[in-house]
Amino acid sequence: MTPQILIVDDDDSIRDAISEYLSMSDYRTDVAGNANEAIERLSEKNFDVVITDIIMNGMDGLQLTEHIKAVSDASVVIITGYSRDYTYETAIHKGADDFVFKPFRLEELLLRLKRVLRERKTAQERNHILEEFKILSITDHLTHLYNSRHFHAQLETEIIRHDRYQRPLSLLMIDIDHFKRFNDAYGHMEGDRVLQRIGKGISSVLRTPDTAYRYGGEEFTILLPETDLEAAIRAAERIKEEVEGQMAALESPYDPITLSIGATEYLRGETAVSFMKRADKAMYKSKSKGRNCISTL
Repeated sequence: MTPQILIVDDDDSIRDAISEYLSMSDYRTDVAGNANEAIERLSEKNFDVVITDIIMNGMDGLQLTEHIKAVSDASVVIITGYSRDYTYETAIHKGADDFVFKPFRLEELLLRLKRVLRERKTAQERNHILEEFKILSITDHLTHLYNSRHFHAQLETEIIRHDRYQRPLSLLMIDIDHFKRFNDAYGHMEGDRVLQRIGKGISSVLRTPDTAYRYGGEEFTILLPETDLEAAIRAAERIKEEVEGQMAALESPYDPITLSIGATEYLRGETAVSFMKRADKAMYKSKSKGRNCISTL
């Protein structure tokens, strides 16, 4: 993708010369005569790099740089003709990615721009990799639901939010009925197919604020913010119905897969451990009632 460059300078001749030169070098350019115009352009369009003079009427280039860094991820190259009044260190401290003194050759500015763009690309790639690692660290590789580590962290967060805003919070604990017997009879590869289908079924019926987790083995948990017990039961019913449909889609000759679900609503002041234990007891209550049902506690 062709880099987008915004050139900010109240000197028409300098601004236009830079714009024309960079355009001939296959960059897409836009121009602004002052910082206010630049801010307006930035609100309308994403730019990769902003090249700005320091001395301008109104907001100067250093103030503009601080604003840019606060509202966008654009890189900034600052130009100045006052070498004694402004230092490289000052510009970098304000967030600039490079600093060029006048008079300069356009070829030199182009080289500086290319370096900034290379460093920008490297940083974006690094951030993308780090984000992928972060996602992998909290995701179950088989079902693509969150894992138990993330569940415990998110549970604490939701309890703090509940205590602060006094909004309902519910939890579902789900266990696949007779899953060990299924694995023993049909093998772990078929068991993995079942887990993937159940993960898909759960994800498909959740609302945006809800989060689902593979807690371990054949157990799943669902955090339901802004949800009282009655609404949590309805969510559990939707999950059971969707999972039954997912299992039917497998068109397998195997025994039907069913779920035992426990639902509970958070009680103000209780610990995360107590909340989880009540959901777990509700789930085992479903087991004792013959499985394939929803129980509350």
